[in-house]
Amino acid sequence: MAGRNNIRNWQLGTGLGVVVILALLYALYFFRTPPPCIPDKIEVHIYRQPAVDSALIDGQMKEIQYYLRTHNVTDEGYDLVAQYNTQLSRISRYSRQSRSSRQSISQRTIAAKDRLLPAVKIAGGYWKAGHFHLAPVNGRGIVRDWQGHIVCGIFANDTIVTATRTDTLGTYRGQMDAWLQACGQGTFDGIDGTHYEGFWQDDRRHGFGFESSPHHPVRVGQWKNGKFLGERISYTSERIYGIDISRHQHEKGRKRYRIDWRKVRITSLGHKHPANGQTFPVSFVYIKSTEGTSIRNRYFLSDYQQAKRQGLRVGAYHFFSIRTSAQAQANYFVTHTLFRKGDFPPVMDVEPTAAQVEQIGGTEALLQRVRTFLHIVEQRTEMRPVLYVNQMFVNRYMQHADDIKQHYNVWIARYGEYKPDVKLVYWQLSADGRVSGIQGAVDINVFNGYKSQWEEFLNTGFHK
Repeated sequence: MAGRNNIRNWQLGTGLGVVVILALLYALYFFRTPPPCIPDKIEVHIYRQPAVDSALIDGQMKEIQYYLRTHNVTDEGYDLVAQYNTQLSRISRYSRQSRSSRQSISQRTIAAKDRLLPAVKIAGGYWKAGHFHLAPVNGRGIVRDWQGHIVCGIFANDTIVTATRTDTLGTYRGQMDAWLQACGQGTFDGIDGTHYEGFWQDDRRHGFGFESSPHHPVRVGQWKNGKFLGERISYTSERIYGIDISRHQHEKGRKRYRIDWRKVRITSLGHKHPANGQTFPVSFVYIKSTEGTSIRNRYFLSDYQQAKRQGLRVGAYHFFSIRTSAQAQANYFVTHTLFRKGDFPPVMDVEPTAAQVEQIGGTEALLQRVRTFLHIVEQRTEMRPVLYVNQMFVNRYMQHADDIKQHYNVWIARYGEYKPDVKLVYWQLSADGRVSGIQGAVDINVFNGYKSQWEEFLNTGFHK
């Protein structure tokens, strides 16, 4: 009997103990100090004056303004340049505000349910909110490319639709391929101030694109494997066309031909530049006058007088020789050429071979002769001459001739599809054009601009 009571008392004590323990655990669980609450996400927006180099911005805007002056809305890419010019103007305006101006700070709360949880893409699936999913990514996600750069983008069934990538050169925003390389349409903003909009392939600019940079002129046109080829030009009736001629338009072997200046009109721009049946008026004519110090064009005076009777703007050019001094050639040209009020600026035509340049002492020797000729002609005619060269000459010899490029207009011969990436007054687009009233092939040229720039050039004789 006593044993049973002992057992009952032990069971009762044990039960009470369990109850007490449970009560304590209950109290600890429900009456414990709660952990710090994770608040809704706070987004802080700070508006401050952009940290930009005003000098670089001004340099870009100057180049863009030049482009906009010499083009119109019919030219491919014009709208991109105009849009970026507006953007740069806004940045420049902000950069000129006082650095002591107050910063404007605003903030807003984002509810937990609306927080962005990007997926982290890895092979075979993705991580999101602490869980791994064996499924393709759809929506926002981040991933590393093969170079270790973080790529933030929008995915559709594991295929990246558009993305942003920042590396040591700048930030790319746009389409990418399966290897996370720029492919398709995209923009790039470099840390050096360069801005590019256009098409890409294999992480290189490829196709049509527009680039603005504080370090070189605006580039609008075709790119291939990262290299700028040049600008496409629209051949419309709004363009201003001209021709250049010599004795070769009068002599074909033993035959002699006269030019009927009353009928002169461009009927073909050359086989590489179809004009779809259009014809164009001739607005200016350049006539060869002299070569070296002993050759004169016997037809110069007659062509000069007859072209002016038809109301055409006329200019003269000299074909430069490396066999005689630049000073002697400049004086020979001015002495045997007619220059009257209203005439176009005289032209120095320079077309040496690489072997000839080496023969006279190289690039600097050549450029010094060019400077001498241009300076003497400018002094004697009181007109700023134009330098006529081809694309190879610019690429090979004029990379560091900034004084020539800034002080003198340039006329370039290039017969391909693209306009050269230099500032110029005329562009010779073909050597096989056709002009009614003239026998045989004729060089066709285009003024680098439209009516308003043309009127300014007529008044000043210099294309800014």
